Amino acid sequence: MSENERHGERSERAETETGASRRGFLKGLGVAAAVGAGAASGDLLSMDGLEIVEDPIGNYPYRDWEDLYRERWDWDSVARSTHSVNCTGSCSWNVYVKNGQVWREEQAGDYPRFDESLPDPNPRGCQKGACYTDYVNADQRVKHPLKRVGERGEGKWKRISWDEALTEIATHVVEEVRAGRYDAISGFTPIPAMSPVSFAGGSRLINLLGGVSHSFYDWYSDLPPGQPLTWGVQTDNAESADWYNADYLIAWGSNVNVTRIPDAKYFLDAGYDGTKRVGVFTDYSQTAIHTDEWLSPEPGTDTALALGMARTIVEEGLYDEAHLKEQTDMPLLVREDTGKFLRAADLRADGDDRVFVMRDAEGTLRDAPGSLGNRAGKYDPDASIELGFDPRLDVDGTVDALDGEVRVRSVWAKLKAELARYDPAFVREETGVGRETHQRIAREFADADRAKIIHGKGVNDWYHNDLGNRAIQLLVTLTGNLGRQGTGLDHYVGQEKIWTVHGWKTLSFPTGDVRGVPTTLWTYYHAGILENTDEETAARIREAIDREWMPLYPEEREDGTRPDPTTLFVWRGNYFNQSKGNVAVEETLWPKLDLVVDVNFRMDSTAMYSDIVLPAASHYEKHDLSMTDMHTYVHPFTPAVEPLGESKTDWQIFRELAAKIQAVARERDLDPVRDRRFDREIDLTTVHDDFVRDWVSGAEGALADDRAACEFVLEHSEETNPSDSDARITFDDIDERPRRFEAASDHWTSPIEEGEAYAPWKRFVRDKEPWPTFTGRQQYYIDHDWFLEMGEELPTHKRPVVEQDREAYPLRYNTPHGRWSIHSTWRDNETLLRLQRGEPVVYLHPEDAEARGIADGDDVVVYNDLAEVEVQAKLYPSSRTGTARMYFAWETFQFPGRNNFNSLVPMYMKPTQLVRYPEDTGEHLRFVPNYWGPTGVNSDVRVDVRKKGGDGS
Repeated sequence: MSENERHGERSERAETETGASRRGFLKGLGVAAAVGAGAASGDLLSMDGLEIVEDPIGNYPYRDWEDLYRERWDWDSVARSTHSVNCTGSCSWNVYVKNGQVWREEQAGDYPRFDESLPDPNPRGCQKGACYTDYVNADQRVKHPLKRVGERGEGKWKRISWDEALTEIATHVVEEVRAGRYDAISGFTPIPAMSPVSFAGGSRLINLLGGVSHSFYDWYSDLPPGQPLTWGVQTDNAESADWYNADYLIAWGSNVNVTRIPDAKYFLDAGYDGTKRVGVFTDYSQTAIHTDEWLSPEPGTDTALALGMARTIVEEGLYDEAHLKEQTDMPLLVREDTGKFLRAADLRADGDDRVFVMRDAEGTLRDAPGSLGNRAGKYDPDASIELGFDPRLDVDGTVDALDGEVRVRSVWAKLKAELARYDPAFVREETGVGRETHQRIAREFADADRAKIIHGKGVNDWYHNDLGNRAIQLLVTLTGNLGRQGTGLDHYVGQEKIWTVHGWKTLSFPTGDVRGVPTTLWTYYHAGILENTDEETAARIREAIDREWMPLYPEEREDGTRPDPTTLFVWRGNYFNQSKGNVAVEETLWPKLDLVVDVNFRMDSTAMYSDIVLPAASHYEKHDLSMTDMHTYVHPFTPAVEPLGESKTDWQIFRELAAKIQAVARERDLDPVRDRRFDREIDLTTVHDDFVRDWVSGAEGALADDRAACEFVLEHSEETNPSDSDARITFDDIDERPRRFEAASDHWTSPIEEGEAYAPWKRFVRDKEPWPTFTGRQQYYIDHDWFLEMGEELPTHKRPVVEQDREAYPLRYNTPHGRWSIHSTWRDNETLLRLQRGEPVVYLHPEDAEARGIADGDDVVVYNDLAEVEVQAKLYPSSRTGTARMYFAWETFQFPGRNNFNSLVPMYMKPTQLVRYPEDTGEHLRFVPNYWGPTGVNSDVRVDVRKKGGDGS
């Protein structure tokens, strides 16, 4: 009997079945009560007095108001779906439908277990997913194509037909491409793994048009630049189940109890198994309360704390010497005259400039295996970093180079000199953490067999986030906590490695020629912020663009001019709401855009500032796939109900737009346009045919619908269709229940192993493949000129850049991820607003509030030189004094004025995040969207707060 049939049978039970009356049933209960009373008094009574009752509710009187409860457990069908809103939870849910309406949802709870020693992966979900139903029929749901008739952001619209909307957009796009402005057309959409087909819909069309695809990871201030700097890989993480395998866990700026609700159980359960858990948070956060020990550094001083802990580990000899010698750049020699690595080319005429040098135990100079010069490109599984000799770690001496005698020191010797600065007194003064406390935690971490750090947005939000990342990574490297279960640094904020990357990439970018741009740089430049940047930083930004270390579109033309962007498509995201420097975005960038199109299921801030809004199907109304780095499963979206109103799926919308573009181009008999950069022509007369064609098999029209696109991703991904196996996962398979991936692709840094939670870096640590860095090792020394000039060749602590504003604006401004939303999604959800204060709130320490005459619940103004924002004050004793905290992503229209939480935040650009390294090819560091590029900065901001006066001041 199916689940639906069982529940249907239960709901159809007759109201007046025969059996004992309710009074008789209660009579039996009275006897039972007497038995209980007698037992309590010491008398043992016989149970013979109980009456046997076959149906205790057979004569229960019918009361019609109870039907509401009964009907909640009655439905017509059940569909499997999830909630794709840039959430790495990626949880499988059952969606219950009655009379064509979503009735309710609940966690599916059927993930197959792969390791009985770990806590059950079921269930997965949170309060956001539990009320997604609200969005399906919400007032803010976009049901029809809308065209702006007022000013952008004014909220004045007229309903238009799909044909009108698509014709207007298509005509504009045709004109842009025909005029050679195809690189003025941009598309922004967030993280693909939680709905790759919806991601691919817009990306595929943008790619066929010769347009520009934006990065997203940097735009949300989630990109940790220290990871590609050090490891040559961007955020490969263990799945969250591996947290349970650790003996020692540090949650460092990652508030997992709030932002990773489906996975927090692994962090919590580990404590029951003896794992020590430490929290490093500036506030006594919702995760800190569940830790065994809490460290509270001053905001912006995490780097100093990490380096102080590293100093203890090094000074007390607690490091893993074998790991450092084989796996890191610590034994490599550095020239003291130039600050550059000593290369084989410095020592002999036939030496390679990309081969680095060590000194062995006997004092002989040796080429370091795995250097970029002795391997085939960035990734080379046939090369090895395994040592056939014993290198020295601590070297300070001279070598005979081709240009004479040169003094050299090893990276290890230089690192020790840097760490010497972070003595206990300095760490205490800089961070506020006790002298003995940070040293004891460092010793415990080094002593643990399997130690892990869960690292998050709390460090990434700062201008010097790359230094913070590198310093915290150093702790797991020094102790050899990499490449084994229960070890590593897990960055739980955004990017995925554990998903069907090849199928998605092939679907999204069929031509293989991609114009990618870092959203932060694109916005910074076109919003005019560069013109107000200090001279030194502005010069470096221009140099990075001119030398093509970082791409910027539209491209500079032959006459030396650079056109403005003209067209922006946004789907699956909320670009405008997340804009750092959003005053400049609204006043300078937005007027340059002739057409802003938002594909959306709800009227959010970006939709409000768009010209045309196209109604997208909600997550319960389409086919798609869902994956994440938090687990190794794939599961689907399936349509539980028909799309509401005139809404269509993302794939369908962009396919129909492609058809309209093709029709307009054919009507005008347009010739193909030659692409300036790539060896291809942009042919608008075939753009729809190309959109639906399977570019791998050549089958025409094969990808007309979403379901076929899903199958394409599964078929062309190693994870779901391994090349060395007959195993294959189909859409029908995952519709039945989630499936664990069959294999790992080259995109991953470890294999999928039976009975083990995924843990990264095994290819390098266990199998000895070279790390994909310049040196082939975990690289803590970056000898790029800009790093040397800025004193950042090694991890080092630098104070926040806005310390000089302390007098004018005494409060630090912090905008962490919140509990009641995933970015801006659910920020306007009525159910969740009822669980908080229902409006934007700033959290203040009681002492800071009292000093300003502010009481809990008062209306206040948060302000700095950029803007003023009106919010409600909430007293937060768990915070540090001197901090104003506003959980981010409140929509612009939820504030009294036009400003929002980001209006107070300037847009910064750190030059060291713009480099190409090596400078000629950038095999180690080169721009790849969501891998390497400039990051957004949210926390290097100072404000003050005043009580809102009766006169509105």
